[in-house]
Amino acid sequence: MNRMLVVVGGGLICGILFYPGLLAWGQVMGDEAEMNRLYDKAEEAIANGDPEGAAMSSGRAALMASQLAKQAQQVSVVQLLKGNEALFRGHEQAYRALALFKRAGGQPPASTGVCRSIDSARQEIRRAVDLLAIDVTSLPTAEQVRQAQRWHDVATGWVKMVAGLVNDFQCGSAAPP
Repeated sequence: MNRMLVVVGGGLICGILFYPGLLAWGQVMGDEAEMNRLYDKAEEAIANGDPEGAAMSSGRAALMASQLAKQAQQVSVVQLLKGNEALFRGHEQAYRALALFKRAGGQPPASTGVCRSIDSARQEIRRAVDLLAIDVTSLPTAEQVRQAQRWHDVATGWVKMVAGLVNDFQCGSAAPP
């Protein structure tokens, strides 16, 4: 039994010494999982009526996407991650607008600050839709293809959602999506 542990342990050490990229790859996969967890946490917060918590988690997910984009080697993966960052920034701005609107009493018309946040969200979401319209054949893994399609669908849905917020908050000066 001890001999087996030595062999397995030695194999792990050799793998780490001769293939240090394995550690970095594992960290990237962990960071992607963390980004997705933060997105899920934001969705849970908004479902529980906590737009401030949702904004905070979305901002953290955007930051994680930005960091991952800086580490990515392939142009298509960088584009996917920058699309995620824009999407999450759009979510963050929309959730901040909801929080401000709620704090101000929740009656339209919304304040200029709320409308500016909504307009910022609209711009980020539009940018996300453009970035996430990736030629999926250029992505290296099937998982990344699936993620690109998923995030593009989410971004497209958010175009309509933000347009609805502009309408609900009576932010007449905001440009249409």
